[in-house]
Amino acid sequence: MKIKTFKEYQEKASTTMVYGVGNKVIYPTLGLCGEAGEVAEKIKKVIRDNNGEFTEEKKQEIKKELGDVCWYIAAIATDLGLDLEEIAQGNIEKLFKRKDKNKLHGSGDDREND
Repeated sequence: MKIKTFKEYQEKASTTMVYGVGNKVIYPTLGLCGEAGEVAEKIKKVIRDNNGEFTEEKKQEIKKELGDVCWYIAAIATDLGLDLEEIAQGNIEKLFKRKDKNKLHGSGDDREND
């Protein structure tokens, strides 16, 4: 099964979301935190154990964890009635606005308005 868009990914992912109505948003948010931690843990161990050299095996392990991160992001978006494709589009537009204004560095959500 091949997907071509974030919208398609979100639609397909939503058919695998099983966590009870009372747990909407909360369950996938906690899962996202856990999976992001697993990504960080795998990268930390590459730094500690492999001098920062990413073997193909380690890349594949991280790739699987990143897939889990994607699933939880899609679940949160679905639970909130948000479109993952619109989220991605809005984010890239924000980043390029900042890039055009030389404001990629720094902090704050409204840097493109400065």
